[in-house]
Amino acid sequence: MVVPHPNDVFEQLRNSIRDLEGTRRVRDVLPFGDPVIDSKLPGGGLVLGALHEVAGGGSDSLHAATAGLFAAGIAARTKGKVLWCSRRSDIFYPALAQVGLTPDRMIFVEPDNDNDVLSVFEEALRHGGLGAVICEMVRLPMTESRRLHLAAERTKTIGIAVRRWRRLAEAVDFGQPTAATTRWRVSPLPSDPLPVPGIGRTRWQLELIRVKAGECADFEVEACDGKGYVRVPSNTVDRPFSKAFG
Repeated sequence: MVVPHPNDVFEQLRNSIRDLEGTRRVRDVLPFGDPVIDSKLPGGGLVLGALHEVAGGGSDSLHAATAGLFAAGIAARTKGKVLWCSRRSDIFYPALAQVGLTPDRMIFVEPDNDNDVLSVFEEALRHGGLGAVICEMVRLPMTESRRLHLAAERTKTIGIAVRRWRRLAEAVDFGQPTAATTRWRVSPLPSDPLPVPGIGRTRWQLELIRVKAGECADFEVEACDGKGYVRVPSNTVDRPFSKAFG
């Protein structure tokens, strides 16, 4: 049985009182910079002091390469150092640099087990001096996710849980409820065609599966640029779902 931290209990009570009084504070957000995406998020962007959840779709379910780049692009748009926690030492730094997250901003931690991943995640969020905290994890139980969310809320640090599984059977855990403010699934799509032979800009299918106080949405986007921004191509805006993703 996990005993809640006293500070977490007090913070939950304060938030409940603010809700009852109608004085809940306006929270800072990190916009994506694309009006199509930002219009679907309460406040016009990702809440900074909150936990967010990302997973890869399709062939990216196990490797989480696309999901990791999406998370890295978000972190690239924050200020300060970014802590990345993973049990696997297979981060490809040149790819992260291409989406704006350069090695000089990164602190990499490689814990021995899944419990240590959660401990590092929570302590890093409680620190309050980081731009973002990204942790690759297999499981994200509700109780632990609440602790992570409260730690992020207290320091206004964005926390991103990149769900990365060892086998496909574990991916069913992604459907379980968590305290994350948003839940995303990112799948690779064929790159943008060019008028001449060559490889165009990578595209992703971006699914906003869950968002507090908002509605789910799907986007076809051009992958993160050198500053971490994704973009909905003009030829896909307002297209029916069947044509955009069929």
